[in-house]
Amino acid sequence: MGNRQSRPWIVSDELWSLIEPLLPKPGPKKAKGRPRVPDRQTLCGILFVLHTDIQWEYLPQELGFGSGMTCWRRLAAWNEAGVWDQLHQLLNELRSKNQLDWERAVIDSSHVRAARRGPKGGPSPVDRARPGSKHHLIVDGQGIPLAVSLTGGNRNDVTQLEPLLDKIPAVAGRVGRPRRRPDALLADRGYDHDKYRRLLWQRGIRPVIARRGEPHGTGLGTFRYVVERTIAWLHGFRRLRIRWERRDDIHEAFLGLATCLITHRHVQRLC
Repeated sequence: MGNRQSRPWIVSDELWSLIEPLLPKPGPKKAKGRPRVPDRQTLCGILFVLHTDIQWEYLPQELGFGSGMTCWRRLAAWNEAGVWDQLHQLLNELRSKNQLDWERAVIDSSHVRAARRGPKGGPSPVDRARPGSKHHLIVDGQGIPLAVSLTGGNRNDVTQLEPLLDKIPAVAGRVGRPRRRPDALLADRGYDHDKYRRLLWQRGIRPVIARRGEPHGTGLGTFRYVVERTIAWLHGFRRLRIRWERRDDIHEAFLGLATCLITHRHVQRLC
């Protein structure tokens, strides 16, 4: 156990048993050459980059990951195939056997600096208009990620409220039909718009949103801290602290993979 904690990029047998069936089957090789690096070893290389923030070209070959380009290509292909979305739904279904907290969900976002300009980037209002992006996140009442998205740093938080709700997967529980809608949604003043309160009511979700101009001390922080804690967990993966990738899909792939790893930790705690 201690060895895995000191090397968090090692993929456990239990996690691999969930991921392997979701990976697309490789096509035939077009030309003879080196044998294909096994997917599990390549995934370890991707996790090494996610945890350490090392540049792809400096990925240590002696650890058996394959080249940085091989890992980069697999990450892009697996993301395009929807592997992380499928894994996230599967993990939430495993988690729901011990009950996801649908009583409330919490939404928030966090800025990250972008090292270069690219899609879903923009001048950050909190970083002297330097290029940046935002991680938007919605979690259940315990802080388990339900949906995540990436936008430019200049996008208003509230613009992602509906897209995030739409991204919550339909999660089957112990009894009844699959569920994807919380009873209430908690948010800070950045989401204070009556238009969106009405939209939440129309979806059958009770809005619990702080209002601008009102003094602090509403008590929302007692419940909202879980999303801030989950954002801190996301940024515990060093690759997500700064957006190095110009391509938005590669950064989103890292974001989706990190979300799965956080959810998997919750599943393991209950097993």
